[in-house]
Amino acid sequence: MMDIHIKPVQPSDADWILDVVRSWGADFVISRARVIYPSRIDGFYAVDDEAKRLGLVTYEIIDDQCEIVTLDAFEKYQGIGTKLLDTVVHDATLRGCRRLWLITTNDNLEAMRFYQRRGLAVAAVYPGALDTSRKLKPSIPLVGNYGIPMRDEIEFELVLHSPEADAAPLA
Repeated sequence: MMDIHIKPVQPSDADWILDVVRSWGADFVISRARVIYPSRIDGFYAVDDEAKRLGLVTYEIIDDQCEIVTLDAFEKYQGIGTKLLDTVVHDATLRGCRRLWLITTNDNLEAMRFYQRRGLAVAAVYPGALDTSRKLKPSIPLVGNYGIPMRDEIEFELVLHSPEADAAPLA
């Protein structure tokens, strides 16, 4: 297994993040009918010992909620996605978040497997949500992975425990 090092995204990484996100059809993503620009929010990226970029995660913290906006491991089954996810969970916990969540589409079977194996649970299913998303981002295809029609958004969540709650004395 390769050595994976995680680094925080810096403003100088914005063009690279834009290149990654544009490979999905635009310079923004849609989550619950909200336009989000990953190059303008927090994130981490993974590199190997030669500084080759291996993956990217972007996220946004609002109040006590952390939404993972993008998570992409450029080489699958190497532990890259897991390490990026774990880093966001750690950061969100330290920043007082009580919940980490994300949206994926109904055709993204690999993501559903990945998140469930790492403790996230299905929190909600939004039938037909991609009809609304396509109004904001027409490049979202009608058919996705494995020939599955893309219709629905699926929300996954992980309940987080703050360090303060863990240290609090029991009544």
